[in-house]
Amino acid sequence: MTVPVRHGGDRVAQALVAHGVTHLYTLCGGHISPILAGATARGVRVVDVRDEATAVFAADAAARLSGVPGVAAVTAGPGITNTITALKNAQLAQSPLVVLGGAAPTALQGRGALQDIAQRPLVAPHVKRFIACRRVRDLGPAVADAFALARDGVPGPVFVELPVDLLYDEALIRQWYADAAGKGTGLADRALRWVLNRHAERLFDGSGDTAPPAVQPVTVPQAGDAAMVRAAAALAKAQRPLMVIGSQAVVDAGHVGALAQAVERLGVPVYLSGMARGLLGRDHPLQMRHARRHALREADCVLLAGVPCDFRLDYGRHVRRGATLVAANRSARDARLNRRPDIALIGDAGHAIARLAGRADSAPARWAEWLATLRGRDAAREAEIDRDAAARGEFVNPLALFRALDAEAADDAVFVADGGDVVGTASYILRPRGPLGWLDPGAFGTLGVGAGFALGTATMRPGREVWIVFGDGACGWSLVEFDSFVRQGIPVIAVVGNDAGWTQIAREQVKMLGDDVGTVLARTAYHEVAAGFGAAGLLVQRDDDVRPALRRARELAREGRPVLVNVWLDRTSFREGSLSM
Repeated sequence: MTVPVRHGGDRVAQALVAHGVTHLYTLCGGHISPILAGATARGVRVVDVRDEATAVFAADAAARLSGVPGVAAVTAGPGITNTITALKNAQLAQSPLVVLGGAAPTALQGRGALQDIAQRPLVAPHVKRFIACRRVRDLGPAVADAFALARDGVPGPVFVELPVDLLYDEALIRQWYADAAGKGTGLADRALRWVLNRHAERLFDGSGDTAPPAVQPVTVPQAGDAAMVRAAAALAKAQRPLMVIGSQAVVDAGHVGALAQAVERLGVPVYLSGMARGLLGRDHPLQMRHARRHALREADCVLLAGVPCDFRLDYGRHVRRGATLVAANRSARDARLNRRPDIALIGDAGHAIARLAGRADSAPARWAEWLATLRGRDAAREAEIDRDAAARGEFVNPLALFRALDAEAADDAVFVADGGDVVGTASYILRPRGPLGWLDPGAFGTLGVGAGFALGTATMRPGREVWIVFGDGACGWSLVEFDSFVRQGIPVIAVVGNDAGWTQIAREQVKMLGDDVGTVLARTAYHEVAAGFGAAGLLVQRDDDVRPALRRARELAREGRPVLVNVWLDRTSFREGSLSM
């Protein structure tokens, strides 16, 4: 069905549909209402939330899972300032998304209009580009440009500023300006009418063309052939090769299946991080889970695929100096960050691995002993975790909680991670079920992503079981969004690891400074808060009650209800010394 283009909001919505957008995440505002109405009229589902940051986090998750830039629409002024943390998180995580931001009327900017601020200086540092529209005919092309820019090269967020007088229909806007000019007969009054009329003419000049903008092709950047030959030779002669694959390697969501096959064909042991977790399923023999630092210091050839040498690799010091370092990355800067590689594959990291696999024969027999060594260490560490998980205390053992969650979650479950110490523990134990089955904030370490990531996941993966793993500190940002889950029938399951503190900080702060100031929380009844919004709330205080509660949570979610499971945890020294800088 063809929907007529009545106003600027329709033009924006028309461009979204042309680019394959199925969901628009938002918190309503008068500056952007025509976009929401236009999107709804064209079959785009508008998912409204209670905080603009949640809308951007949801768009971020949608982009990661679909490969199509996620889209959030937020109103002017405070609506935009509320998105800054989420925009920065997307920028550092290299997520392709488009944020549509309202703005004051073009003729009133800088004159004290409602929610009128200089938005470019605030937003521009955190996006690939800030696009400001000034004519109605530019709306569709600006959105098309934003989609292409978000995916091109190193992906990231793009912001499109849309003044309110470009979004409503022409007759209404002309009437606004006529009313503003008044009916006075003095020279000043007549001059003002002339100026505002000329301004309106410029706004709507050329707006008769309502055809949707063309979708701009975006090519996947590829590493050079010479570098690929060198990398293949380095792997072929290695005795102890190792790969570390990170989020950027799976940014081409449609290619993850081919990437997983390529990793299997190469036969190189691999550690998976960030969004790459789950790439090989739950129990693949090539995937290592523990003692990564030890393995990196022993390996003689290391391929970092979509992983920079930042704090997570101790700024490159985890890789021994004598090893051949191969860095595959879309960003030349990230490939060389803190440690210059011997071979730089500048292009898409996932495609680079696939091309290496295409050049490789079967894995050399000499790698078998190396693989056996790494697997032996993993098995020993798993046995240690099992022993620690069996210990009983006053409340629930955190290790036992995540052993139980790993056993109980569905085979198609997607895990969203939002927290510090609790999520760090979970990452050692939970095994994502398949590609794109794990979402965490990325390098920025942002707390508060949980509800937005879950919303984006549930809308992109309808029918899949979506779990949020919350620390009790982090869940504070997301509790209000249980209202959004309930209103829109999104049955996520949240598990709150409630140890009554900001434990990741407290552990080191108390040890170094002898003071727990600012790190103490209460055993708050988060399950009752969720129930107050209409969700189901469950309380767990003993180890024996964990599995029954998780099973009940799954039953409730299958009935269409969002659920929060509030689990009182014992403190643990499992992650002692984990503070990162």
